[in-house]
Amino acid sequence: MHTVAVLALEHVVPFDLAVPVEVFGRARLPGGRPAYRVLVCGATGDVDAGTFAIRVRHGLEALAVADTVIVPGVSEEGVREAGVREAGIGPAGAVGVSRPVGASGPVGDPVLEALREAAGRGARIASVCAGAFTLAAAGLLDGLRATTHWLGTSELAARYPAIDVDPDVLFVDNGQILTSAGAAAGLDLCLHLVRRDHGAAVAADAARLSVMPLERDGGQAQFIAYEPPAPDGTSLRPLLAWAEENLHRPLTLDDLARRAALSNRTLSRRFREQTGTTPLQWLNRVRLRRAQQLLETTGQPVERIASQVGFTAASTFRDRFKRLVGVSPAAYRRSFPG
Repeated sequence: MHTVAVLALEHVVPFDLAVPVEVFGRARLPGGRPAYRVLVCGATGDVDAGTFAIRVRHGLEALAVADTVIVPGVSEEGVREAGVREAGIGPAGAVGVSRPVGASGPVGDPVLEALREAAGRGARIASVCAGAFTLAAAGLLDGLRATTHWLGTSELAARYPAIDVDPDVLFVDNGQILTSAGAAAGLDLCLHLVRRDHGAAVAADAARLSVMPLERDGGQAQFIAYEPPAPDGTSLRPLLAWAEENLHRPLTLDDLARRAALSNRTLSRRFREQTGTTPLQWLNRVRLRRAQQLLETTGQPVERIASQVGFTAASTFRDRFKRLVGVSPAAYRRSFPG
């Protein structure tokens, strides 16, 4: 039987932990046989999960026998209590968007080494939400495309430049290594794994038990409320504020560099360091975030919204909106009525 080990770190996010336990634990093969054996494991027997504590039945040795290892996220409060430097990736107390930074934080060397050994012997390893930071700390995401909760994508890209961070998808499947976006995207990832292992029929039954569609339209971009601002005190903050106030203008890289009194090359380097992306990619996403807000809160025609956020052609706006958000502006408006 396929064994799934779910790693319960100190200050684990309860929702992130419960999703794989429930999805894999309830999945059934034809005839009613369990599809998986689920083991919840940890570096210690007792784990603080915030509002309650849990006692795990297995230690890190479970990672050595697991066919699949699931790594949930750790809460921001837990990271603070562990004395890890906060990097301002979201509002205080935002659930599940914090990240381990290696041996100095809540994830120590024994956990990271156990994950590396599991990957080395061919186990499939997947993260839920901010669990991507644990995989990154173990070096398992280097050179790969990955995602995490949208509040943490910029920080993941800045902290681990060897990772190709995609902030717009619900999950990324690299074959052996997988990552999911925030919260409920863990359900999408787990159902995807069930489908990979046992086919659509078994996965559809698991989806019905979770009261979830087997596949959702679009990515996590449609659920992002705003692009997280750069941390206070960074050199680009005035430029970012100016750009957001001038989204209606057809701004170019030259415009941004001139405003910042920097060369195009220096500006691009600082953008990568401070936001994890390029100036034009950042600008495009901010335009579309503003468009999302207008679609949610006004009844303005799509053509007018396109103009207000700096697109000269509504057709270009529709194309880029769908590429980023995963659905058309009209479909998005229907999903988020004002």
